[in-house]
Amino acid sequence: MDITRSQLVLTCILLFLSTSLFGRTDKYRCMWRDDPATTMVIGWNQLSGQKPVLYYGTQDGGTLWQAYSHQQSPSRYVPSKGMHNYFVRLSNLQPATTYYFIIVDSEGPSRRLSFRTAPSDPSERLSIIAGGDSRNYRASRRKANQLVGKLKPHLVMFGGDMTGGDNATQWRGWFDDWQHTITSEGRMTPIVVTRGNHEYSNQTLIDLFDAKEAGLYYGLTIGGDLLRIYTLNSLIACGGKQRDWLEDDLANHGHIQWKLAQYHFAIRPHTRKKRERNDQLLHWAPLFETYQMNMVVESDAHCVKTTYPIRPSRGSGSDEGFIRDDRRGTVFVGEGCWGAPLRRNDDDKSWTRNSGSFNQFKWFFVDQEKIELRTVMTDNAEEVGEVSLNNPFAIPTNLAIWEPSNGPVIHIWPMQSEEEHPLLASNSRVPILSYAKERDLKLLEFVAEVTKEGVVLAWETSQEPTHNNDFALQRSVAGLPFQTIAQVAGQGNAKNVYKIVDTGGPTDGNKPILYRLVGRSTRGNSQVYGVSQLQQSAELWKDYQELSSDPQTGMLKVIYALNDCADVRIRLMNRWNEVVSHSEYKDQSPGNFLKSINMKRLQNGRYLLIIQAGDRVIYQYRIEHGV
Repeated sequence: MDITRSQLVLTCILLFLSTSLFGRTDKYRCMWRDDPATTMVIGWNQLSGQKPVLYYGTQDGGTLWQAYSHQQSPSRYVPSKGMHNYFVRLSNLQPATTYYFIIVDSEGPSRRLSFRTAPSDPSERLSIIAGGDSRNYRASRRKANQLVGKLKPHLVMFGGDMTGGDNATQWRGWFDDWQHTITSEGRMTPIVVTRGNHEYSNQTLIDLFDAKEAGLYYGLTIGGDLLRIYTLNSLIACGGKQRDWLEDDLANHGHIQWKLAQYHFAIRPHTRKKRERNDQLLHWAPLFETYQMNMVVESDAHCVKTTYPIRPSRGSGSDEGFIRDDRRGTVFVGEGCWGAPLRRNDDDKSWTRNSGSFNQFKWFFVDQEKIELRTVMTDNAEEVGEVSLNNPFAIPTNLAIWEPSNGPVIHIWPMQSEEEHPLLASNSRVPILSYAKERDLKLLEFVAEVTKEGVVLAWETSQEPTHNNDFALQRSVAGLPFQTIAQVAGQGNAKNVYKIVDTGGPTDGNKPILYRLVGRSTRGNSQVYGVSQLQQSAELWKDYQELSSDPQTGMLKVIYALNDCADVRIRLMNRWNEVVSHSEYKDQSPGNFLKSINMKRLQNGRYLLIIQAGDRVIYQYRIEHGV
């Protein structure tokens, strides 16, 4: 359709009016200096107008300043990078609450925006995005920013190198691109910033994000005692004051369930283009082990990686100063890729879970049970749907999630002894407790049972990869390290059944015993397929009821009773301990209840159903579906 001259003029007038209405302020951002549940810092660039005031409240007043219950003048003004940066430091806010605001100056109001404070309740689940290195390609940067707006996380952990040259032109462009994280309804996402080597001084982030600490290393606690995020500074001395602060802070926050860290330089980058960071290995990694750092987000290398849980070690089996430790290790992820030039992932380690080279960030959920992590590929941002604020943990349509050989989801569990591990708990009656899955091989069963001959171990596989050479059967007694007790040759790509009798282990039931099945390939790789706890007696199953789904409809009917009012949570888990069905019922009254779960689309097999009332498990069922 041809555009007439009058239509073009009208379009230009409307565009001018729209920019003049909301053009006095721009480049909005929000951050935290203090308690994320009760404070927020709002920053912006003042284009024109005098004496700006921020009006805010829990009710949406649009652009009418009289409709807001509170107002506050800027706490700080600093001209930097060609911008007039104003910051309002809000306090005494309510946790987990949406606040609406406008900025009014001598020329009128800004657009209406909003933010949400962090929760203070540790039972509330968190959604977090983490990544870094956005410095070169603005188109790629904007796509990642758009996904932030669509996924609506509680916050973004940003690992540094926002721009390439740390100059005014590039920073103005960066903040213009950051506006793509703001939703069409005006919802903003707080950013927790880290200094990279392309931020040429600490002062840059202090001036542009109102960072509180001059050294740019600090901690934020979110969700009561659920999570503490540590931001460290790779561009100053890792030892000395920074290390002392880190150790003191970790020691003083031992009550926090989950601990995460972010910093710029990867200790062991997964590209040969970047050098090793032995100073960080020396000063930080031992503290991560001692104080149980659960996950670390690194940047700088411009490639993609996830690791198995690892800890510092120079002993047998270690690689470049780390060794895999599934029980008490830290998971390292990264390494950048928010728009910086991609590099080859040509430096994997023995403890590397997977690596790649593409634009991405990490998206993970944190709750009292586990951390659930995914790698999001960001190039198709325009095709991705939006999550609902009522369910920000749902996977939106067309979201490109990386699916390497070990699966698309990584579960990180609390660092505890194997007897206390949620997948290996002493009161668990699930015959197979697999916590890792190979894409090709499917482990259908892995059980251990005491007989007169000894401990009979049996496992069943399907889709066994042709490159598989053998299985290693390993045993751990009373929490001691696993020892290989048998090597079994693989039988190839078919449905196979294996059986081994262990005559060398205790069978008196006085010591906890775990058996582990490890697959070893001709390629030299190894993969833990599953762990099974020794079933000492059939008595363990006496109160563990078995249910079956209806073979015609696929519906599973479950009955339970409540003696007191409680929040009820029902989870259906498959053999890889992945939650395949989840329901919650708030404030259920005492009584008997019948619930139905549609299993028609699930694969045939055995499942575990757990029903919780509050924090207490009240029912556990072993589910037979289609078998």
